[in-house]
Amino acid sequence: MSSNQHIVLLGGTGFVGSHLVDALHAAGASIDVLSRNRERLRHLSVFPRVRVLSTDVYDADALAARLANADVVINLVGVLQSDGFGATAFERAHVQLTEALIGAMKSAGRKRLLQMSSLRAGEGTSHYLRTRGLAEVRVKTSGLNWTLFQPSVIFGPGDGLYTRFAGLLKIAPLIPLARASAKFQPVYVKDVVAAMLQSLSDPATVGQVYPLVGPNTYTLKQIVQYTASVLGLSRIVLPLPDVLGRLQGAAFDVLPGAMKPFSGDNFKSLMLDSTSVRNGLIELGIQPTPPELIVPDYVGVSDHQRALDRYRGRQ
Repeated sequence: MSSNQHIVLLGGTGFVGSHLVDALHAAGASIDVLSRNRERLRHLSVFPRVRVLSTDVYDADALAARLANADVVINLVGVLQSDGFGATAFERAHVQLTEALIGAMKSAGRKRLLQMSSLRAGEGTSHYLRTRGLAEVRVKTSGLNWTLFQPSVIFGPGDGLYTRFAGLLKIAPLIPLARASAKFQPVYVKDVVAAMLQSLSDPATVGQVYPLVGPNTYTLKQIVQYTASVLGLSRIVLPLPDVLGRLQGAAFDVLPGAMKPFSGDNFKSLMLDSTSVRNGLIELGIQPTPPELIVPDYVGVSDHQRALDRYRGRQ
């Protein structure tokens, strides 16, 4: 990618976004991270070419003003949970925001868009996958110079996969697991970031959809068992019949979105394997990283140690 590109990033505060900001800055880009709560992102001020701009990203006019000088717009916004049983949060974060962003880009005369989606978007019955698919349709018919990325579950320090299960395994001798046979090809967060950076320097990626998957396929049960082995723990993983898995999800649906460890919509997403024969990483010249090379270095590591490692890595 060009070392002087001006990037506007939506969703820059999340798991992938934090890694992407690091990589973009290291590559010489200037980055504007749009957020409703600028004060929560003071840690990004350590980067001399990163600005955090308070913005209502659902306001097309305000968004267009922030995009006026952007060479590239990257949208990483996504949610895995919604309040209650409905689809409101999914519709807002995936569809409404994408529509607002496309309108703002057109108003600002900006063309290049990188959009995060999900493997199996538009398939199945979950609100998450359905709205991801609707957002993809909006992007594909926008007339913009777009590239779509469809990752399987993403792993890396601080992830919602191995890290989350590690926390549960440390306190629970038995893990009741819905859809234990569901299959994944976990993809390393830095490989996802590398794919995005590659697309910034390759015009051939315009108009392309890239499934991003790791080199190996695992069931959910195997992922949990491997996490336990890394921690040196002996734990029982109890696969639940689908009828009980659905009840488990429904029981958690009464909790607010941010508090749900699992939901009925998660169960529906797990009805589809998150795997792909195609691998956009290989197509982009990136060798996929297996979890076994990375996970042992961060599972069980304290938050303080992770922060220290991140700091040292920037020196």
